[in-house]
Amino acid sequence: MSDLGDLLRKAREQRGYTLDDIQEYTKIRKRYLEAIESGDYKVLPGSFYVRAFVKTYAETVGLDAEEVLRLYHKELPQPPSIETIIADPKIKPRRRSVQHNDRWGKAAVSMLMWAFPILIIAVIYVYWTNNKEPDARELNSKPPISTESATVSPSDEIPSMTPSETAPPSPSESSVTLTFREKKGNVNYYDVTPAEGHQLKLDVTGKVWFEVRENNRNGKTRLSKSTTKPEVFTFDLDMPLYVNVGRTDQVTFYVDDATFDDGNSAGSSKYIFTPIAEQPQ
Repeated sequence: MSDLGDLLRKAREQRGYTLDDIQEYTKIRKRYLEAIESGDYKVLPGSFYVRAFVKTYAETVGLDAEEVLRLYHKELPQPPSIETIIADPKIKPRRRSVQHNDRWGKAAVSMLMWAFPILIIAVIYVYWTNNKEPDARELNSKPPISTESATVSPSDEIPSMTPSETAPPSPSESSVTLTFREKKGNVNYYDVTPAEGHQLKLDVTGKVWFEVRENNRNGKTRLSKSTTKPEVFTFDLDMPLYVNVGRTDQVTFYVDDATFDDGNSAGSSKYIFTPIAEQPQ
């Protein structure tokens, strides 16, 4: 067993997951998962898939996927460079004595030389598109709504020659505002305003492992749990809270009654919710 495979296996067993669970979460075939744990990468369809499968596996068991790939990059098979592919194509047209076949062979070589760079660029573009940082946005795809109500006297609706009194507006109710600030590494940062009196709620709908810590990933653990049934977990948001979820599609996040689009991914995700005091006007 390779060092990388041993690391992934221990992380999986620590979470109480079987290979069948990982197969269900990631949609990666069980025989590929077994090959990754044993270090037999020849079983996998290609070097690009090796790195993608290892990254997904690491995220599902709660590891920092980018750090795992960086530490064990020498153990993983490396994809061939663009220059190597172009300079040494595996398919070479054989010489033909007939002029027509010779022209076709040259055309085929030219098409292959153009196709390889285009394919590589397309793969890079798809990878970049799927992993780029989300644009800064207000959570729930809508600006915060503060409710203001005011009682309007009839004099505001119909002009009158006689003076009339207008009831003063009632005080506006306080509302929570969730704002996406940035993404560092694989952690999404959200600001919560105003700072006081809020609760973070995790609405679990299926089988999932998660943990909640104070301040950051190394902070004091408030709860670490694996559950298989629908439950709701509530935490006082009196300080920054770090949340690591093994299956994002099994959890909906709320701060009070406000929520946001977490992508509904079958993989893991990490968040830090920080209460922010509003600046005086």
